[in-house]
Amino acid sequence: MARNFPFRTATVLSSVPRCHPGISSVSTKVVFQNRGHARCSVPQENPFIKVSEEVREAIETQKPVVALETTIYTHGFPYPENVALASHLESIVRVNGGIPATVGVLNGVARVGLQAEELVELTASAGKPDTKKISRRDLAFTCGLGFAGRRLNGGTTVSGTMVLAHLAAIKVFATGGLGGVHSGGESTMDISADLTELGRTGMAVVSSGCKSFLDIPRTLEYLETQGVCVATFADGRDGNVDFPAFWTRDSGSRSPLTIENEKEAAAMIYAQQGMSLTSGLLFANPIPAEYSIAKKEMGSIIAQALRDARKSGSVGSENTPFVLKRIREITKGESITANRALVEANVARGTKVAVHLSNLEQRRQDWTTRPPVVDRRASQLVDGPAAEAARSLKASSNSMGTAFPHTSTVDVVVAGSLAIDLSCDYIPPPSANLSSQPQLHTSNPASITQTLGGVGQNVATALHYLRSSVRLCSSVADDVAGSTAINLLAERGLQTVGVQTRGSRSHTAQYVAVNDAHKHMLLAMADMNILEDTIGDFDSLWKPHFDACKPKWLVVDANWHSNTIRKWLDTAKAAGAKVAFEPVSPAKSRRAFPASLQTDASLAAVPNHSISLATPNALELSSMHDAACDAGLFDREDWWRMIDSIGLSSSGSREKLVSLTNNLLVDQGAPQQSIRLLPFIPCILTTLGEHGVLMTQMLRPGDDRLTSPDAAPYVLSRSTDGNNVIGGVYMRLFPPVETVSSDQVVSVNGVGDTFLGVLIAGLTTEKPRDIVDLVNIAQRGSVMTLKSKEAVSPQLSMLQSSL
Repeated sequence: MARNFPFRTATVLSSVPRCHPGISSVSTKVVFQNRGHARCSVPQENPFIKVSEEVREAIETQKPVVALETTIYTHGFPYPENVALASHLESIVRVNGGIPATVGVLNGVARVGLQAEELVELTASAGKPDTKKISRRDLAFTCGLGFAGRRLNGGTTVSGTMVLAHLAAIKVFATGGLGGVHSGGESTMDISADLTELGRTGMAVVSSGCKSFLDIPRTLEYLETQGVCVATFADGRDGNVDFPAFWTRDSGSRSPLTIENEKEAAAMIYAQQGMSLTSGLLFANPIPAEYSIAKKEMGSIIAQALRDARKSGSVGSENTPFVLKRIREITKGESITANRALVEANVARGTKVAVHLSNLEQRRQDWTTRPPVVDRRASQLVDGPAAEAARSLKASSNSMGTAFPHTSTVDVVVAGSLAIDLSCDYIPPPSANLSSQPQLHTSNPASITQTLGGVGQNVATALHYLRSSVRLCSSVADDVAGSTAINLLAERGLQTVGVQTRGSRSHTAQYVAVNDAHKHMLLAMADMNILEDTIGDFDSLWKPHFDACKPKWLVVDANWHSNTIRKWLDTAKAAGAKVAFEPVSPAKSRRAFPASLQTDASLAAVPNHSISLATPNALELSSMHDAACDAGLFDREDWWRMIDSIGLSSSGSREKLVSLTNNLLVDQGAPQQSIRLLPFIPCILTTLGEHGVLMTQMLRPGDDRLTSPDAAPYVLSRSTDGNNVIGGVYMRLFPPVETVSSDQVVSVNGVGDTFLGVLIAGLTTEKPRDIVDLVNIAQRGSVMTLKSKEAVSPQLSMLQSSL
């Protein structure tokens, strides 16, 4: 989760075909040993085709990859709507567990896996004379001229995309509609190259059939002649179904085959590979019912558009664009809305097919049973450094024999969210004088990255990288995202026994951050409802884990319902474990002090407190303070007794507070709010952005800092009433450990969670460090995460020797 964290920044924190298994020269045994292990056949130095590193790595590691075409952007939607759609479709692939590979030709070079900046450049060229529509026949021309110095751009058609994606060993391609046999094609031979490409290229294509103005019966006949397997998703319908006609679910032509779901489609692709069949498969996905235009209505619209085309003399390659334009005009844009809806549905379904195919290829599941816990495709959410860190930890574990055993006892239980994090970095169009912030109420081009996240998961991962024994207690749904999350935890070497899988009515938590062009977070949205729905499950699901683990520390985040948080706190208190509270957000931070606590004896003041440590940012601190005030905690007798013992007024002495911090912080109230919360949370580390970290801690009698000359400047007060609970208050403002320039910031997600993870790792070592000594070490870890693509930097392991 993105947090306000202490770092000074320049800005605010913020052509060779794919090798198939042999038919005659290779035995059947070898064929089935090799199936699914395709490798990208395009050398990195190939001057005509460039495959992105992300796509190349995904293919090599058997992650689910989905190809996407680009004629819809260069010859369909105008700029900048086209780049917004492109970014949106790629995000659909990622959300559903896949890696998008957008295919096109940019500056005379064919690209498989366009980067965000490349996609903006290509889509910005839409409508220009040198931006071509590229099928198989056009590839040599476009790329050859590019090699000779004439650098053209082009959007690839279904045919062109299939050729290039197949060379990269991609097996699933999702698009809008397929070309077909045009009306009168038996005389004119006007037959789309898409059909012949399906007959000779081993690619599974998911589309909404072909457009209604084509000759669908002859199109299906031609595909049969080409040896193309055609199947339509039933999509909730019983019996035989029609082959869809793009804008409408029904065409009047029965589909040759009907399949129920994505698993069946993946099994067909798997069988096709295993038998070394070189033709393609076409999976027809009907447009969502709510966007479907009635067959009769669409028929009359198309008839009028075709009449207009004949009158205008539009033939050949000019015919389809003219007809589409007239349909758009006649339907007053309704066809465009339907077009977008069906493309989105096809991309989502195509990705699910690719994910199931990846499972089959890795032989990690029987396709009729539930996926097992460990699945290598989960590494789709982890970059190279994280994977290397996991391998390093595993190797070290093997060499030591006893490191990271999945035993019951652990040092730390982390109770919190496990989520899929999406970071949306705005990419301004290539035009001068435009804002660095995305525009409201419309789509914006962006680079969207996906990682495994959630506050609880981030803290647990940080602890794991620092070799602390940890168990994460969380919930995921029985969906693709949940399976992927569990698999990646296992891949990293983290225990997964504490992650509960809930039923189909739930869905795995997700967090979306929208950042400007400088990667400053503008807005974040979090759906953590899956944890809030576990109120009645604590005693049966979570308490047994905690009791078995016997941890020294519990880290609990505020994504749980307040009642569940209270159960976690009570359980830890009864077991003698210390508790660190991660507030998550201003709104959720209030859950530490719900309104019902004024007379609740379970929330007692020091020394019977429930929470030992909290790490809010300034907004969360203010919200926690307000919640405690609203709950009447500052009117309780035990609170006044502690405040009196501190030897300060409840708001502190302004002059003294300013000397320890600064005027701005005192004006904002952070030191005062910390002091008022100390009776219930005796150590508060508040992250204050460019101002650093404010530490406010209640000292016990006999603490060395009360008599140390070095600590004397930071001792705010000393108790003089002779009590045996409070010795004084220590307040210290730690400056940032490093100045981080804006171009070094990769992601702010997980920075605060890393900070807490490093602190707890240092507090649970065999010889625990003093928390004062850990603050700057924790800041160093957060800097590592700030510069990492991952929500928690794998480089944290470098800090182990400092703990």
